[in-house]
Amino acid sequence: MKALLLVLSLLGASHPASAMNHGGMMMDEKGMIMNANNDKLPSDCQKISENVDITIHAGQKHAFKFTGKMFAFDNQEWNVKPCAKINITFINDDQIRHQLMIHGLPGYLYPEGMFHLELNGEGQLQASLIMPSQKKTYLVHCELPQHMEKGMKAQLKVDGGDGDLPSIPGLTKPIKADTYYVNWTQLSLSVLVFSALLGCAIPFFIILNSTRIKDFYTQMLNKINSKKCAEKTKVSTLPDQDNSCK
Repeated sequence: MKALLLVLSLLGASHPASAMNHGGMMMDEKGMIMNANNDKLPSDCQKISENVDITIHAGQKHAFKFTGKMFAFDNQEWNVKPCAKINITFINDDQIRHQLMIHGLPGYLYPEGMFHLELNGEGQLQASLIMPSQKKTYLVHCELPQHMEKGMKAQLKVDGGDGDLPSIPGLTKPIKADTYYVNWTQLSLSVLVFSALLGCAIPFFIILNSTRIKDFYTQMLNKINSKKCAEKTKVSTLPDQDNSCK
């Protein structure tokens, strides 16, 4: 029995997670590809109009150029011709999960109307899809909680698109802009004014009293040295070779 279990486990090990393919979903230890399409034409396309290679980076460093954002793609917009085949290389530059999802695709080719790439950490995936001929703007984003809200949102336009999506970092205005209200009261205003005046007064005080401050610190150092010499005299009968106490 043990020998049989050992053989079965070895057979299982010979088929790694990379071999998993379930109904349009390919998954391994790195991530997942859903609804890739290399050759099936949309019903409104007679042939592929062009092959477009697009590399899309995702990560925190791409959000630095956008105020208040934490995640982003390296580009926020792509334009392709109707019936274009897009070959996407998706690169995750972070050590956390990121996704690239395109929504609004025809459901008879792309279940749930979605194309999905996902990486569990730093790495890359490659997959293709064929766009319909309809003049349309498609949402591209990461669906992980707060990733889109924090900046990981873009748009893919076919034939120039049918408009712009809101809240695309660097491109379009947000639906609801972030606001940071301060509840100003008489007390908070008084504290602000006092802090500003104090911050201006301290440098002037130091400049005007620099001589007194210097004398004060000199006196303090002399007292400390005198105390050390007195303690040294009590505990040691050796002569003061460095003359520090004279």
